[in-house]
Amino acid sequence: MPQAVKNSLRPDLLEDQSTPVEIGKGTSMGFSKEGGAMNMYAGVKPAKAAMPFSYHYAATKDQLHAYPNVAIFFLEKDMHPGMKLTLHFTKTTNATFLPHQVANSLPFSSDKLPEILDQLSIKPESVEAETIKNTIEECEDPGIKGEEKYCATSLESMIDFSTSKLGNKGVKAVSTEAENKSQIKYRIAAGLEKMGGDFSVVCHKMNYPYAVFYCHKIQATRAYMVPLVGRDGTKAKAVAVCHANTMEWNPNHLAFQLLKVKPGTAPICHFLPEDHVVWVAK
Repeated sequence: MPQAVKNSLRPDLLEDQSTPVEIGKGTSMGFSKEGGAMNMYAGVKPAKAAMPFSYHYAATKDQLHAYPNVAIFFLEKDMHPGMKLTLHFTKTTNATFLPHQVANSLPFSSDKLPEILDQLSIKPESVEAETIKNTIEECEDPGIKGEEKYCATSLESMIDFSTSKLGNKGVKAVSTEAENKSQIKYRIAAGLEKMGGDFSVVCHKMNYPYAVFYCHKIQATRAYMVPLVGRDGTKAKAVAVCHANTMEWNPNHLAFQLLKVKPGTAPICHFLPEDHVVWVAK
């Protein structure tokens, strides 16, 4: 089980799966404000979407100048042993999964937003309410052409979606893991491994009071396990996802502007934060 999944499980449920969970008015769901409501990967904050890897995401001028030397996106052809990178391994939220039956009993749609906020005792005008609204809207967005997407509100639903898209011959889940979270200077070591075929299911952890993963399958998407060695000698295993077809992306996407390429001209890659999961066929 990858660390990203373990960290999304409630410790009490790991020990005793019969532990009751009560959801109701006044219940604390552990909303995380770590690093800011939209903190994710090198401090890139979308204007609306909850994750900077959204294909509809267009960069602002401030974001282009904020982290010019951080390897948020890179070209697949540049990924090789010896490549030097400046990386910030971050987490989106510390939220944990609810039991499947409990998650299914809770509303999760824009038209139920007032009910959701009331049930979680969150003020409608608060930052938390805006983040919840943005996450739900991102999940309800139809996505781009060729994208099969689903927002999983429980571990079981994430597994069901991923296995349904990858076939029944067996799948495995992987995530990024770093020994030293403060280390940012890395080089790619020997042992770069391509996982699965030319498609995978990538699940991005969203900002929400309990664990919600935006999972999607895109054709012509390759996943790699990339061994890294830090300047201090510590090691990391980072999951990189490379998109071979970017024709449907927003032409003002941050990746195109940072890499100086146009949509559809070159495979574009990015590393995943530690709390995101990639599912590949064995």
